[in-house]
Amino acid sequence: MVQATSLPRNEPGIKAAIGVLKQQFADRLQTGQAIREQHGHTTTWIDNQAPDAVVFPTSTQEVSEIVKVCAQYGVPVIPFGTGTSLEGHVNAPAGGISVDMSRMDKILAVHAEDLDVVVQPGVTREQLNTFLRDQGLFFPIDPGANASLGGMTATRASGTNAVRYGTMKDNVIALEVVMADGEVIRTAQRAKKSSAGYDLTRLMVGSEGTLGLITEITLRLQGIPEAIRSARCAFRTVDDACRAVMMTIQYGIPVARIELLDTMSVKAANAYSKLDLPEVPLLLLEFHGSEAGVVEQADMFGSIAEEFGGFDFEATSTAEERNKLWQARHDMYWAGLGLRPGAKGLSTDVCVPISRLAECVGKARDKAEEMGLMAPMVGHVGDGNFHALLLIDMESAEEREKADAYIGWLNDMAISMDGTCTGEHGIGQGKRPYLAKELGATTRYMAAVKAALDPDNILNPGKIISD
Repeated sequence: MVQATSLPRNEPGIKAAIGVLKQQFADRLQTGQAIREQHGHTTTWIDNQAPDAVVFPTSTQEVSEIVKVCAQYGVPVIPFGTGTSLEGHVNAPAGGISVDMSRMDKILAVHAEDLDVVVQPGVTREQLNTFLRDQGLFFPIDPGANASLGGMTATRASGTNAVRYGTMKDNVIALEVVMADGEVIRTAQRAKKSSAGYDLTRLMVGSEGTLGLITEITLRLQGIPEAIRSARCAFRTVDDACRAVMMTIQYGIPVARIELLDTMSVKAANAYSKLDLPEVPLLLLEFHGSEAGVVEQADMFGSIAEEFGGFDFEATSTAEERNKLWQARHDMYWAGLGLRPGAKGLSTDVCVPISRLAECVGKARDKAEEMGLMAPMVGHVGDGNFHALLLIDMESAEEREKADAYIGWLNDMAISMDGTCTGEHGIGQGKRPYLAKELGATTRYMAAVKAALDPDNILNPGKIISD
């Protein structure tokens, strides 16, 4: 594990706050070791830093009460969704209270005519789409895990559909947020656009719980397409695949999904998901539109792919075949672990301008081989984002050091290409050292915003901004 930095603890304050909250929440406040460790981070190689207590609110008012108590005693508050984030976002480096939003899981209102929905933060993306299906609507953001919509908003999540539908920042219309003093605010109304003042909605999206606790979200919806067509295409090299992607985007083909799997990832998917994909670099695509439109889009891509040596091109509109293909893509983390049983998977991501993508992926692949690291790679290549899953023997100090060095090198390379150290995982604890490299003096202004909205630094301390 990577040793996470600890912050000073307010022992008297923590004890007092737990005492007050216990009176208010009774058995909805838990202090057992197992549940506290569950609410420290478990999906990363960063040390688990457990909170001192976990509380389960059911309403905005209860969240406000929790924050007011913690503000009174100077105790950290760490919001928790489903715990699927990857950079130590829910760790408690100074101890404190974990606020588990899972019981705030109501879909409050669907405005089908306006294509929006209002939800509590504990609603998961799969829960929402199951609820919406009979109304002919869906929410398009799909990170690999069945994450909560509150967590997805807080981390500015993305996914395979981002190339067409954008990320969380493009799909959140308004928020209800509990601020550091317990006051409840609304960042916007339901109107599709506004010029009214500072855009606090976008400020909160991606703030990782450091500026406020999100208690209600108004989301943009999409109509379920008349037709959906998926395709796959094999390439001799990753470079050829990436160049085909660039040409597809430049031609303006409205592809909904375009995902890259390198050779190692395809081998893993075949073994884990019982597929027979050609074990070479592979693009997976999906097209949304009319019956005729999706066929035309797929054919246009097939022609482009052929120019770059693409082969074994197959397209299908069969729901069963489409679902099997995309489920295999979403299962890539578990499939990757199968390449080296017993290893710990360390997933990291970067994002670069599409024109630099082929170069970046190629160099990342070569560097991993040079360092003797097993690192299957997949990417949302339509927007320049890709992931490396480092498979590490955590008992080996040498391998841990190599992995740390590789991640640092990869982040630095992406930044040098006018890219970012994270396209969708967020900063949390794990990527804080690279944020200043990427944004320079801008981080001072981020710190100023944090200090203005949370002067006592009780909201998820130790994340994003260096303390």
